[in-house]
Amino acid sequence: MLSRRRFLRVAAAGAGAMLVAPQLVFAHAATDRRFVFVIQRGAADGLNIVVPYADPAYAGLRGELAIDTANAARLDGTFALHPSLAHTAQMYRSGEALFVHAIASPYRDRSHFDGQNVLETGGRAPYQVKDGWLNRLVAQVGPMHGDGDGAIALAPTVPLALRGPARATSYAPSALPAASDDLLTRVSALYESDAQLHGLWTSAMNARGLAGDASAKQDPASLGKLAADFLARPDGPRIAMIETGGWDTHSAQNARLANQLKALDTMLAALRDGLGPVWKQTTVLVATEFGRTAAANGTGGTDHGQGSVAMLAGGAVAGARVIADWPGLRSADLYEGRDLKPTASLDALIAGAAAESLGLDPQRTAAALFAGAGTTRPITGLIRT
Repeated sequence: MLSRRRFLRVAAAGAGAMLVAPQLVFAHAATDRRFVFVIQRGAADGLNIVVPYADPAYAGLRGELAIDTANAARLDGTFALHPSLAHTAQMYRSGEALFVHAIASPYRDRSHFDGQNVLETGGRAPYQVKDGWLNRLVAQVGPMHGDGDGAIALAPTVPLALRGPARATSYAPSALPAASDDLLTRVSALYESDAQLHGLWTSAMNARGLAGDASAKQDPASLGKLAADFLARPDGPRIAMIETGGWDTHSAQNARLANQLKALDTMLAALRDGLGPVWKQTTVLVATEFGRTAAANGTGGTDHGQGSVAMLAGGAVAGARVIADWPGLRSADLYEGRDLKPTASLDALIAGAAAESLGLDPQRTAAALFAGAGTTRPITGLIRT
């Protein structure tokens, strides 16, 4: 039961409200290592994020959308990084970031809803699995605090990737005026004898107290700092999910993608800086539900495709490399004659990165996280020993 004294202490610790667009999800785990999953909703264009400038077909396919790599960081003799990812390029040069290109989940159609369902559940097909792979990862690691919630979402609802048996609560920053201690105390008393609402209210107040006086906003730098505030606490979560949207660039792609990548870059830099020494124990996985067409469309953008690029960043990452079994961009090399052909498994990357990040066995992790994982060998050697 939440005492009045403890309630007031928790209530005084922060001023967050409970209503905001989905942004962050956190999970407690029995480890000092941190694992963060950043989802790019809308299908991010991997060909213009990590640019295959040495592929002779790239410029012709992209036309006006082709990225001028004169001001881009050259990752190796084949790939360059979009100029908006300046902080990420610094992480790469420091050995704290790597990229896996021509990667995809098992999904091969072009529906955002179905693609996100496969990515977040870890199924082989849409709606095959009901819970999320990140929730199953929490179960593999085990709870850090015996009486605490298994997961916390900075959102009005928990994203599908973290839904499942693991206990979850939510925290959502808001620009609304803070409720007074007197009002919160009265609400607490009102819910005290309610079997269902008392537990939900207590969970919400605990999350509010954990956030502290974060004064969180929704801009990228504030979001990265808020994530770091949670993850850096000794009693805080060890697993997190960050949602980013706006990657569906059917038109005006160059300007929109540049803004999206700058926001992502800013958020990752704020997370790194906010974590301080904890960054050395942190792995961040950035991935999207599917890629975009290899050729530009008629409206200055690209349409739904297949293969894209995924990124690992963090002080724990064995970086400064691009992992790619490059399929090529000639017409005969494209998937269905229009998309970058997937040659790497996103399931395999997630399983390997999550397992190595959190000190788990990769094969057992793959089996627990993904349906049909027996056919997929986790990618290993991603994290520093």
